[in-house]
Amino acid sequence: MNLNDYLRDVPDFPKPGIMFKDIAPLLANHAAMTYCIDQMAEMVAGLEIQCVAGIESRGFLFGTPLALKLGLGFTPIRKPGKLPAATTKYEYELEYGTDTLEIHNDGVADGDKVLIVDDVLATGGTAQAACNLVEMVGGEVAGCAFLLELEFLKGRGKLAGRNVLSLLQDA
Repeated sequence: MNLNDYLRDVPDFPKPGIMFKDIAPLLANHAAMTYCIDQMAEMVAGLEIQCVAGIESRGFLFGTPLALKLGLGFTPIRKPGKLPAATTKYEYELEYGTDTLEIHNDGVADGDKVLIVDDVLATGGTAQAACNLVEMVGGEVAGCAFLLELEFLKGRGKLAGRNVLSLLQDA
């Protein structure tokens, strides 16, 4: 099965000049989604992992079923104000401005090896922030797993020294 067949290019979204990679067709197809999660599980099989963390919001769509497949728990990394218990936050730079992510202070046990999951690796800033958050609450980043890596944006560079895995690459 070619998972690229289940990704849709949407030009000029969310703004002119951007080619958005829409995962909705993949999510809508049971066979493709099952295959995707199976392939992601194979991709990370060699890693020692105790927990999966997904980045809001599309990281939840892949991280949760992947955690289930691996027999692990899942913890969300969210935008500010979305998590109800005590959190740690991390503010990071974007191309124009800043953004912030949060994780529950008890979302990762001390010393847990954590797999961070998101749908797309683009410029790498959000994934780098998620790695920093996991480490701030006592976890160790075992790897970062993505459905798709947009290689031309060189996001892997912001994750230098980390185990970065992507199922699909778009040069």
